Amino acid sequence: MNRIQPFHLAIPVRNLEENRTFYRETLGCTEGRSSDHWVDFDFFGHQLVIHVQETLVETAGKGNPVDGKDVPIPHFGVVLDWDVFEQFAEQLKQKNIEFVIEPYTRFKGKTGEQATMFFKDPSGNALEFKAFKDMSQLFAK
Repeated sequence: MNRIQPFHLAIPVRNLEENRTFYRETLGCTEGRSSDHWVDFDFFGHQLVIHVQETLVETAGKGNPVDGKDVPIPHFGVVLDWDVFEQFAEQLKQKNIEFVIEPYTRFKGKTGEQATMFFKDPSGNALEFKAFKDMSQLFAK
């Protein structure tokens, strides 16, 4: 069970074209199959499918306090290599992404040291990208 398998995640979006542009142009995801109701993306090696649902039920709740910040619940994302995270964060800043939580490092110098950032897609789906200084500490206690 050490081999990581790609996950499949389907999420609702209000406007297919607006979100298609966001995932393709802003996040750099390669587009796969599509119809007039959904689009597949290569989301950092995983399969993300956006499905148009014009009437979305608001799923973003209050969030949970972590490190004095309000982490949006629910959220999803990817763990990147440290250098890739830093480059990606800089690219997002240059694209004027509005961060829910700006890129920063948690647990500096401690077990589980990690960089993290949160932002939302145009439909309000919260995304978290993170990186561990030492990937072997991904599940460290």
